Amino acid sequence: MDNKTMIKMLARSAMVAGIYAAVTISFAPISYGPLQVRISEALTVLPFLWPEAVMGLFVGCITANSLGGLGIWDIGLGSLATLLAAWLTSKTTKPWLAPLPPVLVNGVIVGGYLSLLYNMPWWSTMAYVAAGQVIACYLLGLPLLHLMLKNKKG
Repeated sequence: MDNKTMIKMLARSAMVAGIYAAVTISFAPISYGPLQVRISEALTVLPFLWPEAVMGLFVGCITANSLGGLGIWDIGLGSLATLLAAWLTSKTTKPWLAPLPPVLVNGVIVGGYLSLLYNMPWWSTMAYVAAGQVIACYLLGLPLLHLMLKNKKG
């Protein structure tokens, strides 16, 4: 890989991180807690196109969760859930599958620790988080992915 390609990939990863964090923080009232629609999760489809987006999403999530007020649980587990979901998304082969890993992984992991933090039943918290993920990843992210695939050059 040449230097130009590496710089382009690093810049793309950094942009994804910055956009993810900025959007999450901008929509803070709906980005955190057991009833959340984290709009920035629409970006979790990007590893389908660019593997370097995996690290961008991870860094962006760490940044956003550091400012979210839920402490180490959200910073650690939430960011690792995003890392796992993004990596799994990078392995998907069909666009309609790209949003599925974030829905499932965040529903289970984030729903799990939020149920403890908020003293809520795990199943309902998991369902709330997964529903928010469906909105962000399928209703926003999948159209974004299709638009990007349609306009992709080379």
